[in-house]
Amino acid sequence: MARRRKRKSRRRQEGRKILEHVPQYNLESGEDKPVTAARKFIQVKGILPPALLLVKRNEHTTDRYFWAEKGLFGAQYVEENHFLFPSLRILDSPVEKAVVGAQSH
Repeated sequence: MARRRKRKSRRRQEGRKILEHVPQYNLESGEDKPVTAARKFIQVKGILPPALLLVKRNEHTTDRYFWAEKGLFGAQYVEENHFLFPSLRILDSPVEKAVVGAQSH
């Protein structure tokens, strides 16, 4: 049986490209839940938004969080709704969109 390819959302792909330009921090959750570990890490290190936190839960699982002015969000939600975050609008430059738009015609 042929496997169907999973459809990739354009909006999410665009959000993922924008998040590539945000500073990333890697940490391990240890005894805490991943979101608690991320909050403690932000507090201790004094990290300013925007930032992407990759919290290693165990050897197989890593949770991704986005630290914004409004709080801590799941990275997948931010990828899909990047236009809701003012700090990411700066990275989503209109010049870049104009070049992409000119190429597609």
